[in-house]
Amino acid sequence: MNVLTTAEMREVDRRTIEMGIPGVVLMENAAHRVVEFLAEHCAPLAEQRIVVLCGKGNNGGDGLAIARLLFIRFHPRSLQVVLVAAPEDLRGDAAANLKMLDVCGCPVARQIPAEARNATLVIDALLGTGVTGAAGGAMLDAIREINHGFPLAKVMAVDIPSGMAADSGETAGEFVRADYTVTFTAPKPAHVLPPNCDRVGQLVVGAIGSPPSLYEDVWMSLVEPLMFASLLAPRPRAGHKGTFGHVLIVAGSRGKTGAAAMSGLGALRAGAGLVTVASAASAIAEIASHAPELMTEPLAESAEGSIVFNDEVEKLAKGMTVLAMGPGLGRHPEIAMLVSSALEYFPQAMVLDADALVDQVAGKAGRVRVLTPHPGEMSRLTGKTTDEVQQDRVGTARAFATSRAVTLVLKGERTLLAFPDGRVWINPTGTPAMGTGGTGDVLTGMISGFLAQFPKQPDEAVAAAVYLHGLGGEIGARALGEKSLIATDILKYLPDAISFAAALAGPEKRGDISHGV
Repeated sequence: MNVLTTAEMREVDRRTIEMGIPGVVLMENAAHRVVEFLAEHCAPLAEQRIVVLCGKGNNGGDGLAIARLLFIRFHPRSLQVVLVAAPEDLRGDAAANLKMLDVCGCPVARQIPAEARNATLVIDALLGTGVTGAAGGAMLDAIREINHGFPLAKVMAVDIPSGMAADSGETAGEFVRADYTVTFTAPKPAHVLPPNCDRVGQLVVGAIGSPPSLYEDVWMSLVEPLMFASLLAPRPRAGHKGTFGHVLIVAGSRGKTGAAAMSGLGALRAGAGLVTVASAASAIAEIASHAPELMTEPLAESAEGSIVFNDEVEKLAKGMTVLAMGPGLGRHPEIAMLVSSALEYFPQAMVLDADALVDQVAGKAGRVRVLTPHPGEMSRLTGKTTDEVQQDRVGTARAFATSRAVTLVLKGERTLLAFPDGRVWINPTGTPAMGTGGTGDVLTGMISGFLAQFPKQPDEAVAAAVYLHGLGGEIGARALGEKSLIATDILKYLPDAISFAAALAGPEKRGDISHGV
């Protein structure tokens, strides 16, 4: 699902109008999308006590159109429409909708009536996506009224909660705390980036008539199962272990065998046909004990139990579909040489995590190189502080991926997938329950497993692994609790995640981007 900045959305609207769909029709369509949502989620609307607060811009015009539809179609128990602006300040389509509401006989107040305080539903149509900076004056007062003045009410935000900056995960000032948000055409960055993504309530995207061709080539997208639905399809009947790829995982060291084992299990559970874990010789027996399905290869090791750089890995990698490196390797000085050499000699896909995220790591055009840092590791790779990385996750990830010719998976809330061509995909799945050791090792394996099966669809393979990893964590947390989930539980619930994602890829689910797991 594409994500549009304010400028991109404004251009889409302009071109839609230019192509022949008047702005007032787009506004009417937006109102219908909101009312349809309310009719489904707040039924029966005839029993609701509704307050609609409108500003003077197009967002206010949407609110006036919504009020008219509610007034003429559903006849709520009470309907109070409050215009937080002088009527003469309205222009264009918003002014036209004020006039239509008046013709229908629905009164419009300038102040919130006392009897409106027992409202059961408040519709926020004060400020739209074009607002920058903190709200002030009458709009700020109205935002505070919505947040504190209607104790019985659910809050429905039109397009975006008023006061929230549309192009950022951060907000400069106070904003409406919404239970639901219906936005139009496509989500905006605030809807999908933290912390704002946690403040919009249930988010639904409604089509209002703009041709998808006007925004199909934007650079930011939200990951949804439809993007990788073909990877979840049934396997060919003639498939066998050689059909689904062979993953070589170079990981683990003395005392860090669990990281290697979890990566191997992640690749197996994601569907790789074969998985070999190569590790320090002293670690092999313990790694193998975690699963008989894992094949193992011992490598020479230092006195400290770390892998020693030589040509063993290069020999093992021949004929492999995917090479993954990093989990539990340790910080031995020769690791950087091992990684650099592998980047040169191994033409197939590579996944680098943890200790393999060495300085100056870079890819080459035409080769799939996936890096999976957490913010601390990203800080080390970029020279920025962790706070600086977190304050501009999208910009940092995008700049790194394009400059280094790699696919970057920047882990954290709303994990980002940044590609060498400048695209950024935002993953909506995951839970704080996954803040426990080993979850990143499992992800490394899962990415490798999907890449092994679908080498010609590397972007979709990475997206599927990241999405299902988070979704498995969500399902596991619901079953076990946030504090009790451990990394291998993600693999336990991965089959459920795959089934659920396949169902979400159905056409009847399009537009509603909340999971409801």
